[in-house]
Amino acid sequence: MHHPLLAAVLAVALALVGTAMLATTVRHSAAAVSHELPESTRALLTAGQITPQLVRNGEKYYFNSCAHCHGTDARGDEGPDLHGLEISDRRIATVIKHGIKGEMPSFAKKHDDADIVAMIAYLRTLK
Repeated sequence: MHHPLLAAVLAVALALVGTAMLATTVRHSAAAVSHELPESTRALLTAGQITPQLVRNGEKYYFNSCAHCHGTDARGDEGPDLHGLEISDRRIATVIKHGIKGEMPSFAKKHDDADIVAMIAYLRTLK
């Protein structure tokens, strides 16, 4: 008598878990290939060129430019925690390039688009 109710509860739970997983996948995919990215940045990201070497380069750029405020573990210090960012790659690129007035300097003169793509690739590995 309780089996149909249990089956219905399990079906709803599985549907909710599946929906949550799909939403996470879609959100991360959309952030990675945002149509609003600058052309030079978008081309590198959509070409599937996120390689281990690109991530290592991004980590190196992070340690040279970001770690003193965001921490060596990127958990935040003067700047916020960078793990599990739920903003678009375009927004990350914009913040790196132009900074945030009164909070973060611009790195446009220090890092080109390829460097910024590498940093984004590294940041996306931080869970």
